[in-house]
Amino acid sequence: MYGVNACPNTAGPPELPALGTLLVDTSRDNRVGEFRGVAGFYWSLRPMGGGTEWEVEPRYVRPPFPIEQLRARTARANARSRGEVL
Repeated sequence: MYGVNACPNTAGPPELPALGTLLVDTSRDNRVGEFRGVAGFYWSLRPMGGGTEWEVEPRYVRPPFPIEQLRARTARANARSRGEVL
């Protein structure tokens, strides 16, 4: 059966999420961050509770589960109450 698996990868690059969208970085122990933009071939994410941005390849990113969203939003609220984040 010639040509059965011969078609090239037709999947294009993933669509960019909106700024501030919560994403999970599976390459870093399922760390949750906000999408901040694109840096070359990488996406920049920032922790919800504040902190240093990091870069990740888009193939290691997935949408968060509801419990992950809740934890990230709680971390942000706690950081705001301590005055660490505006």
